[in-house]
Amino acid sequence: MLVIHGIGGQRTDFAEPLIRGVNREVKRLGADASAIAWQSVYWDDLLVPRQQAYLKRALKDGRLNYQRLRQFVVSALGDAGAYRQRPSGSVAGAKSGRTYERVHARIREQLSELYHGPLSGRPLPLVLMAHSFGGHILSNYVWDSQQTLDRHLSAFERMHWLAGFITFGCNIPLFTFAVDKPVPIRFPATRLPARFKEKARWLNFYDPDDVLGWPLKPVSSAYARSVDADIRLQVGGAVGGWTPAAHLLYWRDRRFARHVA
Repeated sequence: MLVIHGIGGQRTDFAEPLIRGVNREVKRLGADASAIAWQSVYWDDLLVPRQQAYLKRALKDGRLNYQRLRQFVVSALGDAGAYRQRPSGSVAGAKSGRTYERVHARIREQLSELYHGPLSGRPLPLVLMAHSFGGHILSNYVWDSQQTLDRHLSAFERMHWLAGFITFGCNIPLFTFAVDKPVPIRFPATRLPARFKEKARWLNFYDPDDVLGWPLKPVSSAYARSVDADIRLQVGGAVGGWTPAAHLLYWRDRRFARHVA
């Protein structure tokens, strides 16, 4: 299982509540949770220093209202903007130094660590879990892997064993409006062994109060075919669960963990 976070300030252990919750539910079902190899992809540190430096300068005189909300906006919109933006002063078409490549390099590193570490070089079905903007990032990563052959990577690292995609609080639709007919990644992976293909699933979870989480099937007919289900799920409790703050509450929600298990 490869887990990636989305927008907003994150800690390096961001995935731990979800991992504990899913493992607990797997055990409750009578299965062996230790058979699941987890790997998280943390990339927030690539942008936080610049965001915090700007906020410190902008907020020091105290003349801006809603400072906590502004911090979230800088983090959220700043992440999305920086991910695609070409660095100022760079040559058009140049890729070196782009946040896009730096984030994808982080994914590649963690995939390699998962494959050569816990999996000991054994290709096994891969499930991706992506929160929020992380869904857009992983979708791009898989797309690039499917379009370009890198013979230096194993079949597992080239996403040939992609058997599951779980997106939650996903905002992929917001990044599809530049084209008339958005096309998703090929799912399940074309070269996934047949015995796993019939069980492959792309499940998209969204809380109705989460304004950053959206259904994927309405994006296009191609998405409607690739995504197995858009699942409406109330996450969080009485505090925050019935507000847009639900976007941040999937990680610790027992009902969500139960669905994943």
